[in-house]
Amino acid sequence: EEDMYRDAEEIEREKMLLCQTNSSECKLSVAPEMDIMEYCRREWRGNTPVAKRMRKGYEAVAQKFASIRRIRGDNYCAFRATLFQALSQSTELPSWLQREDFTMLPENLLSKYDWIKHWQLKEKLGRKMGEISDEIKEYLILLRKKWKSVSEIKSSIEKQEACDELFKNEEEEYSLYEALKFLMLNTAIELYNDDKNGRRVPVFSWLLFARDTSSNPCQLMHNHLNHIGHSGGLEQVEMFLLAYALQYTIQVYRLYKYSTDEFITLYPNDPEEDWPVVTLITEDDRHYNIPVRMCQETTL
Repeated sequence: EEDMYRDAEEIEREKMLLCQTNSSECKLSVAPEMDIMEYCRREWRGNTPVAKRMRKGYEAVAQKFASIRRIRGDNYCAFRATLFQALSQSTELPSWLQREDFTMLPENLLSKYDWIKHWQLKEKLGRKMGEISDEIKEYLILLRKKWKSVSEIKSSIEKQEACDELFKNEEEEYSLYEALKFLMLNTAIELYNDDKNGRRVPVFSWLLFARDTSSNPCQLMHNHLNHIGHSGGLEQVEMFLLAYALQYTIQVYRLYKYSTDEFITLYPNDPEEDWPVVTLITEDDRHYNIPVRMCQETTL
């Protein structure tokens, strides 16, 4: 099976590119915006079939967006790109974040599923069950606090500045990703139980649990979610799970799929009409950047 993640050498090259301007930029999780075709010309200068396809892909994206912002190339980049886009365009707190029992989620799940005590938090092992519950609760509270704060900002310029500031704070940033991972686990448990009880579930849910390594939520946690951000990123089927957890449609320009039906891929591919849409760009389904400054209305 093809490895969908960047190796250590590729990740180092990503970091070096982010550090080209000056050393302070090494801390930037989301680089300043750059003209999208200028970026394309810098990255894809050759005349190989791949380079030509990438340039065609970027030209198509440039019909909708004027600029691109490069995302730091680690195993959290799918989370980083999606969350940054969601926050930067949010105008209200999502309904699932407003639920009174939202912060009780870790405690409630741990009371039902003892195996969640093996959840891995930020590369720290050996915690007791109560400590895991308390720490995840803190991350969920932080997610709601930051989302509420950003969504209440009326000025688009100030909203962008607030997002830029948030994604310069590594401690807070990685805490938010841990919250997203736990929300994905909760969504997976709900989908698994719905299917077992004969309720209708989206097709991706069958695919998620058809894998030998994730035939149930416990295996999904041990073999996949615990590794995201540490030794691996998100696989394609897990992009669907992230979209469902956030109740957002994630629209991705997959540049290496240019001129095929998969060039613009939606997660989920049958989105709810009232779900907001965020847009990402990928050259290889492993690393994600974000397009900004929409040129015209994008319709799904």
